[in-house]
Amino acid sequence: MIHKIRVIGLGYVGLAQALLFNDQYDVVGYDINKDKIRTIEKGLSPVKDKEFSDSLKRKKLKVTNIFTKDLSTADLIIIATPTHFNDETKSFDLTSIIETLKILESFKSKAHILIKSTLNIGATTLLRKQFKTLKIFYSPEFLKEGSALYDNLHPSRIVVGYNKKDEKEREIAKDIAKMYQNASENKDKVSVFLTALEEAEAIKLFANAFLALRVSFFNELDSYALSNELDTLTIIDAVSSDPRIGNHYNNPSFGYGGYCLPKDIKQLHKNFTYVPERLISGTIDSNNARKKYIAEHIIKTLEETKAKRLGIYRLTMKKGSDNLRESSILDVINYLKAFDIEMIIYEPLIDQDEFQGIKVINDLSFFKENSDLIITNRYEKVLDDVASIVFTRDLKFRD
Repeated sequence: MIHKIRVIGLGYVGLAQALLFNDQYDVVGYDINKDKIRTIEKGLSPVKDKEFSDSLKRKKLKVTNIFTKDLSTADLIIIATPTHFNDETKSFDLTSIIETLKILESFKSKAHILIKSTLNIGATTLLRKQFKTLKIFYSPEFLKEGSALYDNLHPSRIVVGYNKKDEKEREIAKDIAKMYQNASENKDKVSVFLTALEEAEAIKLFANAFLALRVSFFNELDSYALSNELDTLTIIDAVSSDPRIGNHYNNPSFGYGGYCLPKDIKQLHKNFTYVPERLISGTIDSNNARKKYIAEHIIKTLEETKAKRLGIYRLTMKKGSDNLRESSILDVINYLKAFDIEMIIYEPLIDQDEFQGIKVINDLSFFKENSDLIITNRYEKVLDDVASIVFTRDLKFRD
């Protein structure tokens, strides 16, 4: 029976896990970031997420940055440390997970260990071979930044990977899945998949690859319409009225970005090294082409309107997010920097005077007054009074 749960890594994924179970279990969260620990101890969320904030106000979460032998007596240890994509090795960097497993091994932990970090296909099996005394399972997460806890409370599916040749492991996997199911608010409707370890890893990567593919498809549609002076929104709405396609995930942007999609599709591409493919690599190429096309269109607009100063409104990837990682507008800016364009940025998350050599202005009125053309990946109502000089592909005003 699971009673003591320890969560290692308190980013979006880990904090969502800790708070999901905090009401019913003995939960302690671990993170090496002392500032994050202090913030959570004050009952505040270290990231922008309404449900995180509400949950922390309702019940205090025990947290620490010190790894103690308390981990050796836990029933379940959830690992949610970051796995960034390493462009040199063309694979996920699993260093944070390996270092965590070394600590658990040194403590002779008997807990069931559940990795929630995104892994390359085959990684869990290799980790099991390296750490033979640890009981390692894998369960991918499916959440969005800004609604991580909500997505855990209303899961689209629950996936737990285990060794399918071991009947005892199947029972453990069932118990873990049941724990997540019982914590959800749609427990009677959520689908549960008990799979092989490699299947669980593949589910996560293929799901995000498809989302990246869908984003790229509608962005390419928009590029064509923009180049031929067609009404993008009319085309998208008519195409999406087909129930097989659906009116979702079809809002154009400067390109897909954020923490998950770029790295996950790159990793899946690496897993296809010895398997013929065109869609995965094509999606990556399409996204790069889209960002370059957007930059070229902005340059053309500047020339046609004789605008002198370009204002860049927000660097975040999506509305309601406080994350700049892999934001598509950053790559657009890098393309623009090759030209002699005067640029200013409005981004409240940056408390410095410059960002990548571009002046940062955090007085919105001053920013508007001193911009001849404003670009934004996601439109916000505060721009309504200058809408005539705003360039965006946010046609549906939603993510």
